[in-house]
Amino acid sequence: VQLVESGGGLVQPGGSLRLSCAASGFTFSSYTMSWYRQAPGKERELVAAVSSAGGTTHYADFVKGRFTISRDNAKNSVYLQMNSLKPEDTAVYYCARGRIGWGTPYATYWGQGTQVTVSS
Repeated sequence: VQLVESGGGLVQPGGSLRLSCAASGFTFSSYTMSWYRQAPGKERELVAAVSSAGGTTHYADFVKGRFTISRDNAKNSVYLQMNSLKPEDTAVYYCARGRIGWGTPYATYWGQGTQVTVSS
């Protein structure tokens, strides 16, 4: 299992970023995929998850209405569109593979993470 994130960087408050995760080594279309984040000194937390077919999603309350998770099974990729970014969104963002189909656990394998910094 390999998960490689990209798209992180420095953005001003109110700005947008799109994270991508390229997956390989497993049947991507069979698994729940998710995004987590970890800020300095804090525990890793779920941001969003999407079912294997992409039809069902789950979001943490702190990102509802601002972030959108999506996937392209033809490209073995999952995305996180982040809008209206706030300084408190600053964290390392991790792509994760969950269980087959839909549901918890949302993460059993992790990528290496990509840094997102929201600052003026």
